Parts: sequence; structure tokens; C-alpha cells
Amino acid sequence: MKSAAALVIAALALAGCDRRSDAGPVVVSAIGGAPKLADPSQGPVNAASRLLMDATAQGLVRFDASGQIEPGIAERWTVIDNGMSYIFRLRDAQWANGQTVTAGEVVAVLRRQMNGRSRNPLLPFLSAIDEIVEMTPEVIEVRLKHPRPDLLKLFAQPEMAVFRTRPPGGSGPFRIIDTYHDSVMLRPAIDPARSPDDDMPTPGPQANIRLIGERASRAIVRFVARDSDFVSGGTFADWPLLQFSGIAPINEKIDPAAGLFGLAIANRDGFLADAGNRAAIARTIDRQTIVAAFTSLWSPTAQLLPDQLDSAAAPAVAPWTAPPAATDISPADRVRAWQKAHGGPLVLRVALPPGPGATLVYGYVAAGLRGIGIGAVRVGAGDAADLRLIDAVAPYDSARWYLATACQPCGADAQAALEAARDAPDATARAQHIAEADIALAADISYIPIARPLRWSLVSLRLAQWQGNSRAWHPLNHLRNDTR
Repeated sequence: MKSAAALVIAALALAGCDRRSDAGPVVVSAIGGAPKLADPSQGPVNAASRLLMDATAQGLVRFDASGQIEPGIAERWTVIDNGMSYIFRLRDAQWANGQTVTAGEVVAVLRRQMNGRSRNPLLPFLSAIDEIVEMTPEVIEVRLKHPRPDLLKLFAQPEMAVFRTRPPGGSGPFRIIDTYHDSVMLRPAIDPARSPDDDMPTPGPQANIRLIGERASRAIVRFVARDSDFVSGGTFADWPLLQFSGIAPINEKIDPAAGLFGLAIANRDGFLADAGNRAAIARTIDRQTIVAAFTSLWSPTAQLLPDQLDSAAAPAVAPWTAPPAATDISPADRVRAWQKAHGGPLVLRVALPPGPGATLVYGYVAAGLRGIGIGAVRVGAGDAADLRLIDAVAPYDSARWYLATACQPCGADAQAALEAARDAPDATARAQHIAEADIALAADISYIPIARPLRWSLVSLRLAQWQGNSRAWHPLNHLRNDTR
């Protein structure tokens, strides 16, 4: 079987200028498994399935090309009662089988996503919602226990799609018209509010989307051969494959993604039980060298929060970022002392996903550890580990998301402050508790920042509406200017 790099190199002869036909469907390769419609309450899905859900089962609201909120099933909304109530008026919409979408059905779907048996990955961040009720056949209300200014950004995520399980499907903006073993063909849904007398042309084949789920090497080869128009979902793990592809710089796009890329302290026993030892490991990570091995457009960071966001204070500075004092014990001496006390070598398990980029990161992390006398072994992303790479884009702009995501686990003080922020009665108290949690996490050294997430796409020139954004999210109905 050919290696991933060999598959890319085999397509070099086909590389060149971006000449592609604009006559047929837009072909999209999403890196990962095949696209499948699955109820979000059943747990996380792959990148292609998230795109498929967003395209066929929009939520109350959705993201536009720039990552901003636009109407979905809700045509408009109002925030009242000092942010404690969101009222949504639904537009005319139809399920995939042509039946009219009602407020009662939308309420039932959203309640299913939030019940105690749901495995929706966003569930931990929806605790402020008290109840969702049908006010009229066209209006629903979301009542909160505490104000949440970023609630709409959560509702725009594919995990909050209004998806009916029987028969399975949503309200668009696309319909599935054909299914293959690794892909689906999508056609824009007809707007049910459109009058039969409207003089609007039927969308042509170029408005259709063929969505494919495949590994990165095949997606790159397909793009180089001009058999696709868009590669979505690229991460650091597969970035090194691009250096062999010969793809023109105009087609390579990097999102200004907000989120976390760093090492969580996944095991707080043994050597890692001591905050000073955790700080020693944090100092061994050569952030600048790691990001420089990928692209000059990727920047390192040593702080957990990218900005103040909804915290009451500026991002906390971890103590390990300061130059060591003359009286400090060196990292290597800490390791030697621990090994002497415990009578054996020290080896840490580092959990990363597969891919050549992950191999690069592991190599630099392992080299840093070896430099102070610690051995390293690479394990899978889901395996038991001592250090676990977190690579996640923030679904909304709250400092609490960053802190809660980095806490895997964290100390008692940080955990208590996070819980207090979750349950805070108002924005002022919430901001204060978030600041406390940030300070506690920085002191606890539960997470070792490296950078922000690296998210890349390959985009053909026919997709004039594509825009990079902080969500690294590119809806299929916002790739071409003429696709609705």
C-alpha cells in the first residue's frame, strides 16, 4: 500500500494553475470518515457528518461564511428580560419529506439534545438553559437560569441542529438526492415561502454539492487532480502532506481559528502530582520550534486565554513563563531527585492523534522531555496517558469554555471556580469567578499551552464566497455566491 506522502507525490504531474469547470456540482472533500446523518444526541461525529448535518438540518440560527450569526429555522429573534429569555419566530420551513416544521417539533428536538441521556458534546455548556417552550405554532421561547450572551453561537453549531429522527432529516438548506459509499449528493431545497408565481430560475447542477469523506492524502490528491473544489477540515496532523503537493499558494487557506492547542496534564499521580514538576515539563516545550516546523503563519503562545473575553481580568500568566530564579531547582535536578526517591526511570505517555504532523509534535515534545531525563512513549488520542494533546476550536467566545476544556483534570480551586462561574446569577459574578478559575489554573499548571489550533483548507477559485474565520467553519451554502 502506498504511503500518504507517495499518494500526494503521485499527483504532482497534475498540479498547475487552478483551471476547473464551473458547470458541474461543487465537490467537497472533508477530511475524515464518510458523511452520515446521525442524531447529535448520540455523541460526536466526524467532520463530513458535521458538514452534512449543517447542510441538511439547520438549527434555529447558523453561521454565515464569515462565522457570524444568520437566520436558520428562526427568521428573527428577540432577547428580553435582561438576557434571561430568547424568543424565536420560526420561518416557513419543511422537513425533508415535505411536511411543515412546527414550533412544537422544534421544541421536542432541542429538549432531546439537552436531556440527561444526551451525549451531545455541547451539553456541558448549555446548563444555563432552564426550559424551552412553545408559545405559538410559530414562536418558541428559550428561558435561562443565568444570562448567556453567546447562546446564539452555541445554537449555530451543527450539534444543535433541528434534526428529526423519524424519518431522519432536517429543513435544509440542502436535500440529499443521492448517496454513495463515501459521499452524498446535495441539492438546494426549494424555499416553501416562495410563491409559484415568483420568476426565479431553478438552481442548476453547479448549485449542487457532492460531499466526500476521506483521509487527507486522498483529499489532497483529488484537489491537485482538479477533481474537487474544496478540502475542508485540515489540521496540524496532516499539514506536512501539503509540502509535497505543489498546490498554488492562492489555494491554500489558513483560518484564524480561536481555541486550544496544548498539552493537558491527564494524570496527576507520581511525578506529575507536584506543580513544580509540571512547571518543569512546561519549560521543556519548545513552542517556537514546534510551530516553525509547520508554517510561519502559525504563532506560539504561552497563555491559555487568547484575550480577556468575558473574564473580569486580563489573562493570567503562568509562573513557569517567568525566568527561573537562581535558587530554583532545575528541571533535570527535579527528575533526578524523583528517580532517586522512587528507584527507577521516569517515562510519560503522550497521547496524540495519528498523522505526520502529530509525529512532528511528538518528536519535539519527546526531545524536550529526554533533555531533562524523562522518557516518552506515544499513545493514541483516546488511550490512557500522562500528557494529552488538546486540539479544539472554540464553539463560542467565553473564557469559561477555554478553562473547562483545559481542565482534564485540574486542581480543586480551579474546579470550584469553574462551577461557580457556571452557576453565577449574573454576568458580573460570572466574570469574577472566571478570572478566579484562570488564576487557579495558571498556578496549578493543569494545561501547557503551545499555540492556537492550526486549521487549513484548499479552496478553488470558483468558490468566491469562502472566507476564513475564527470558527474555522465553512457552511456548504456559503461557498458560491449563487448558492442559497
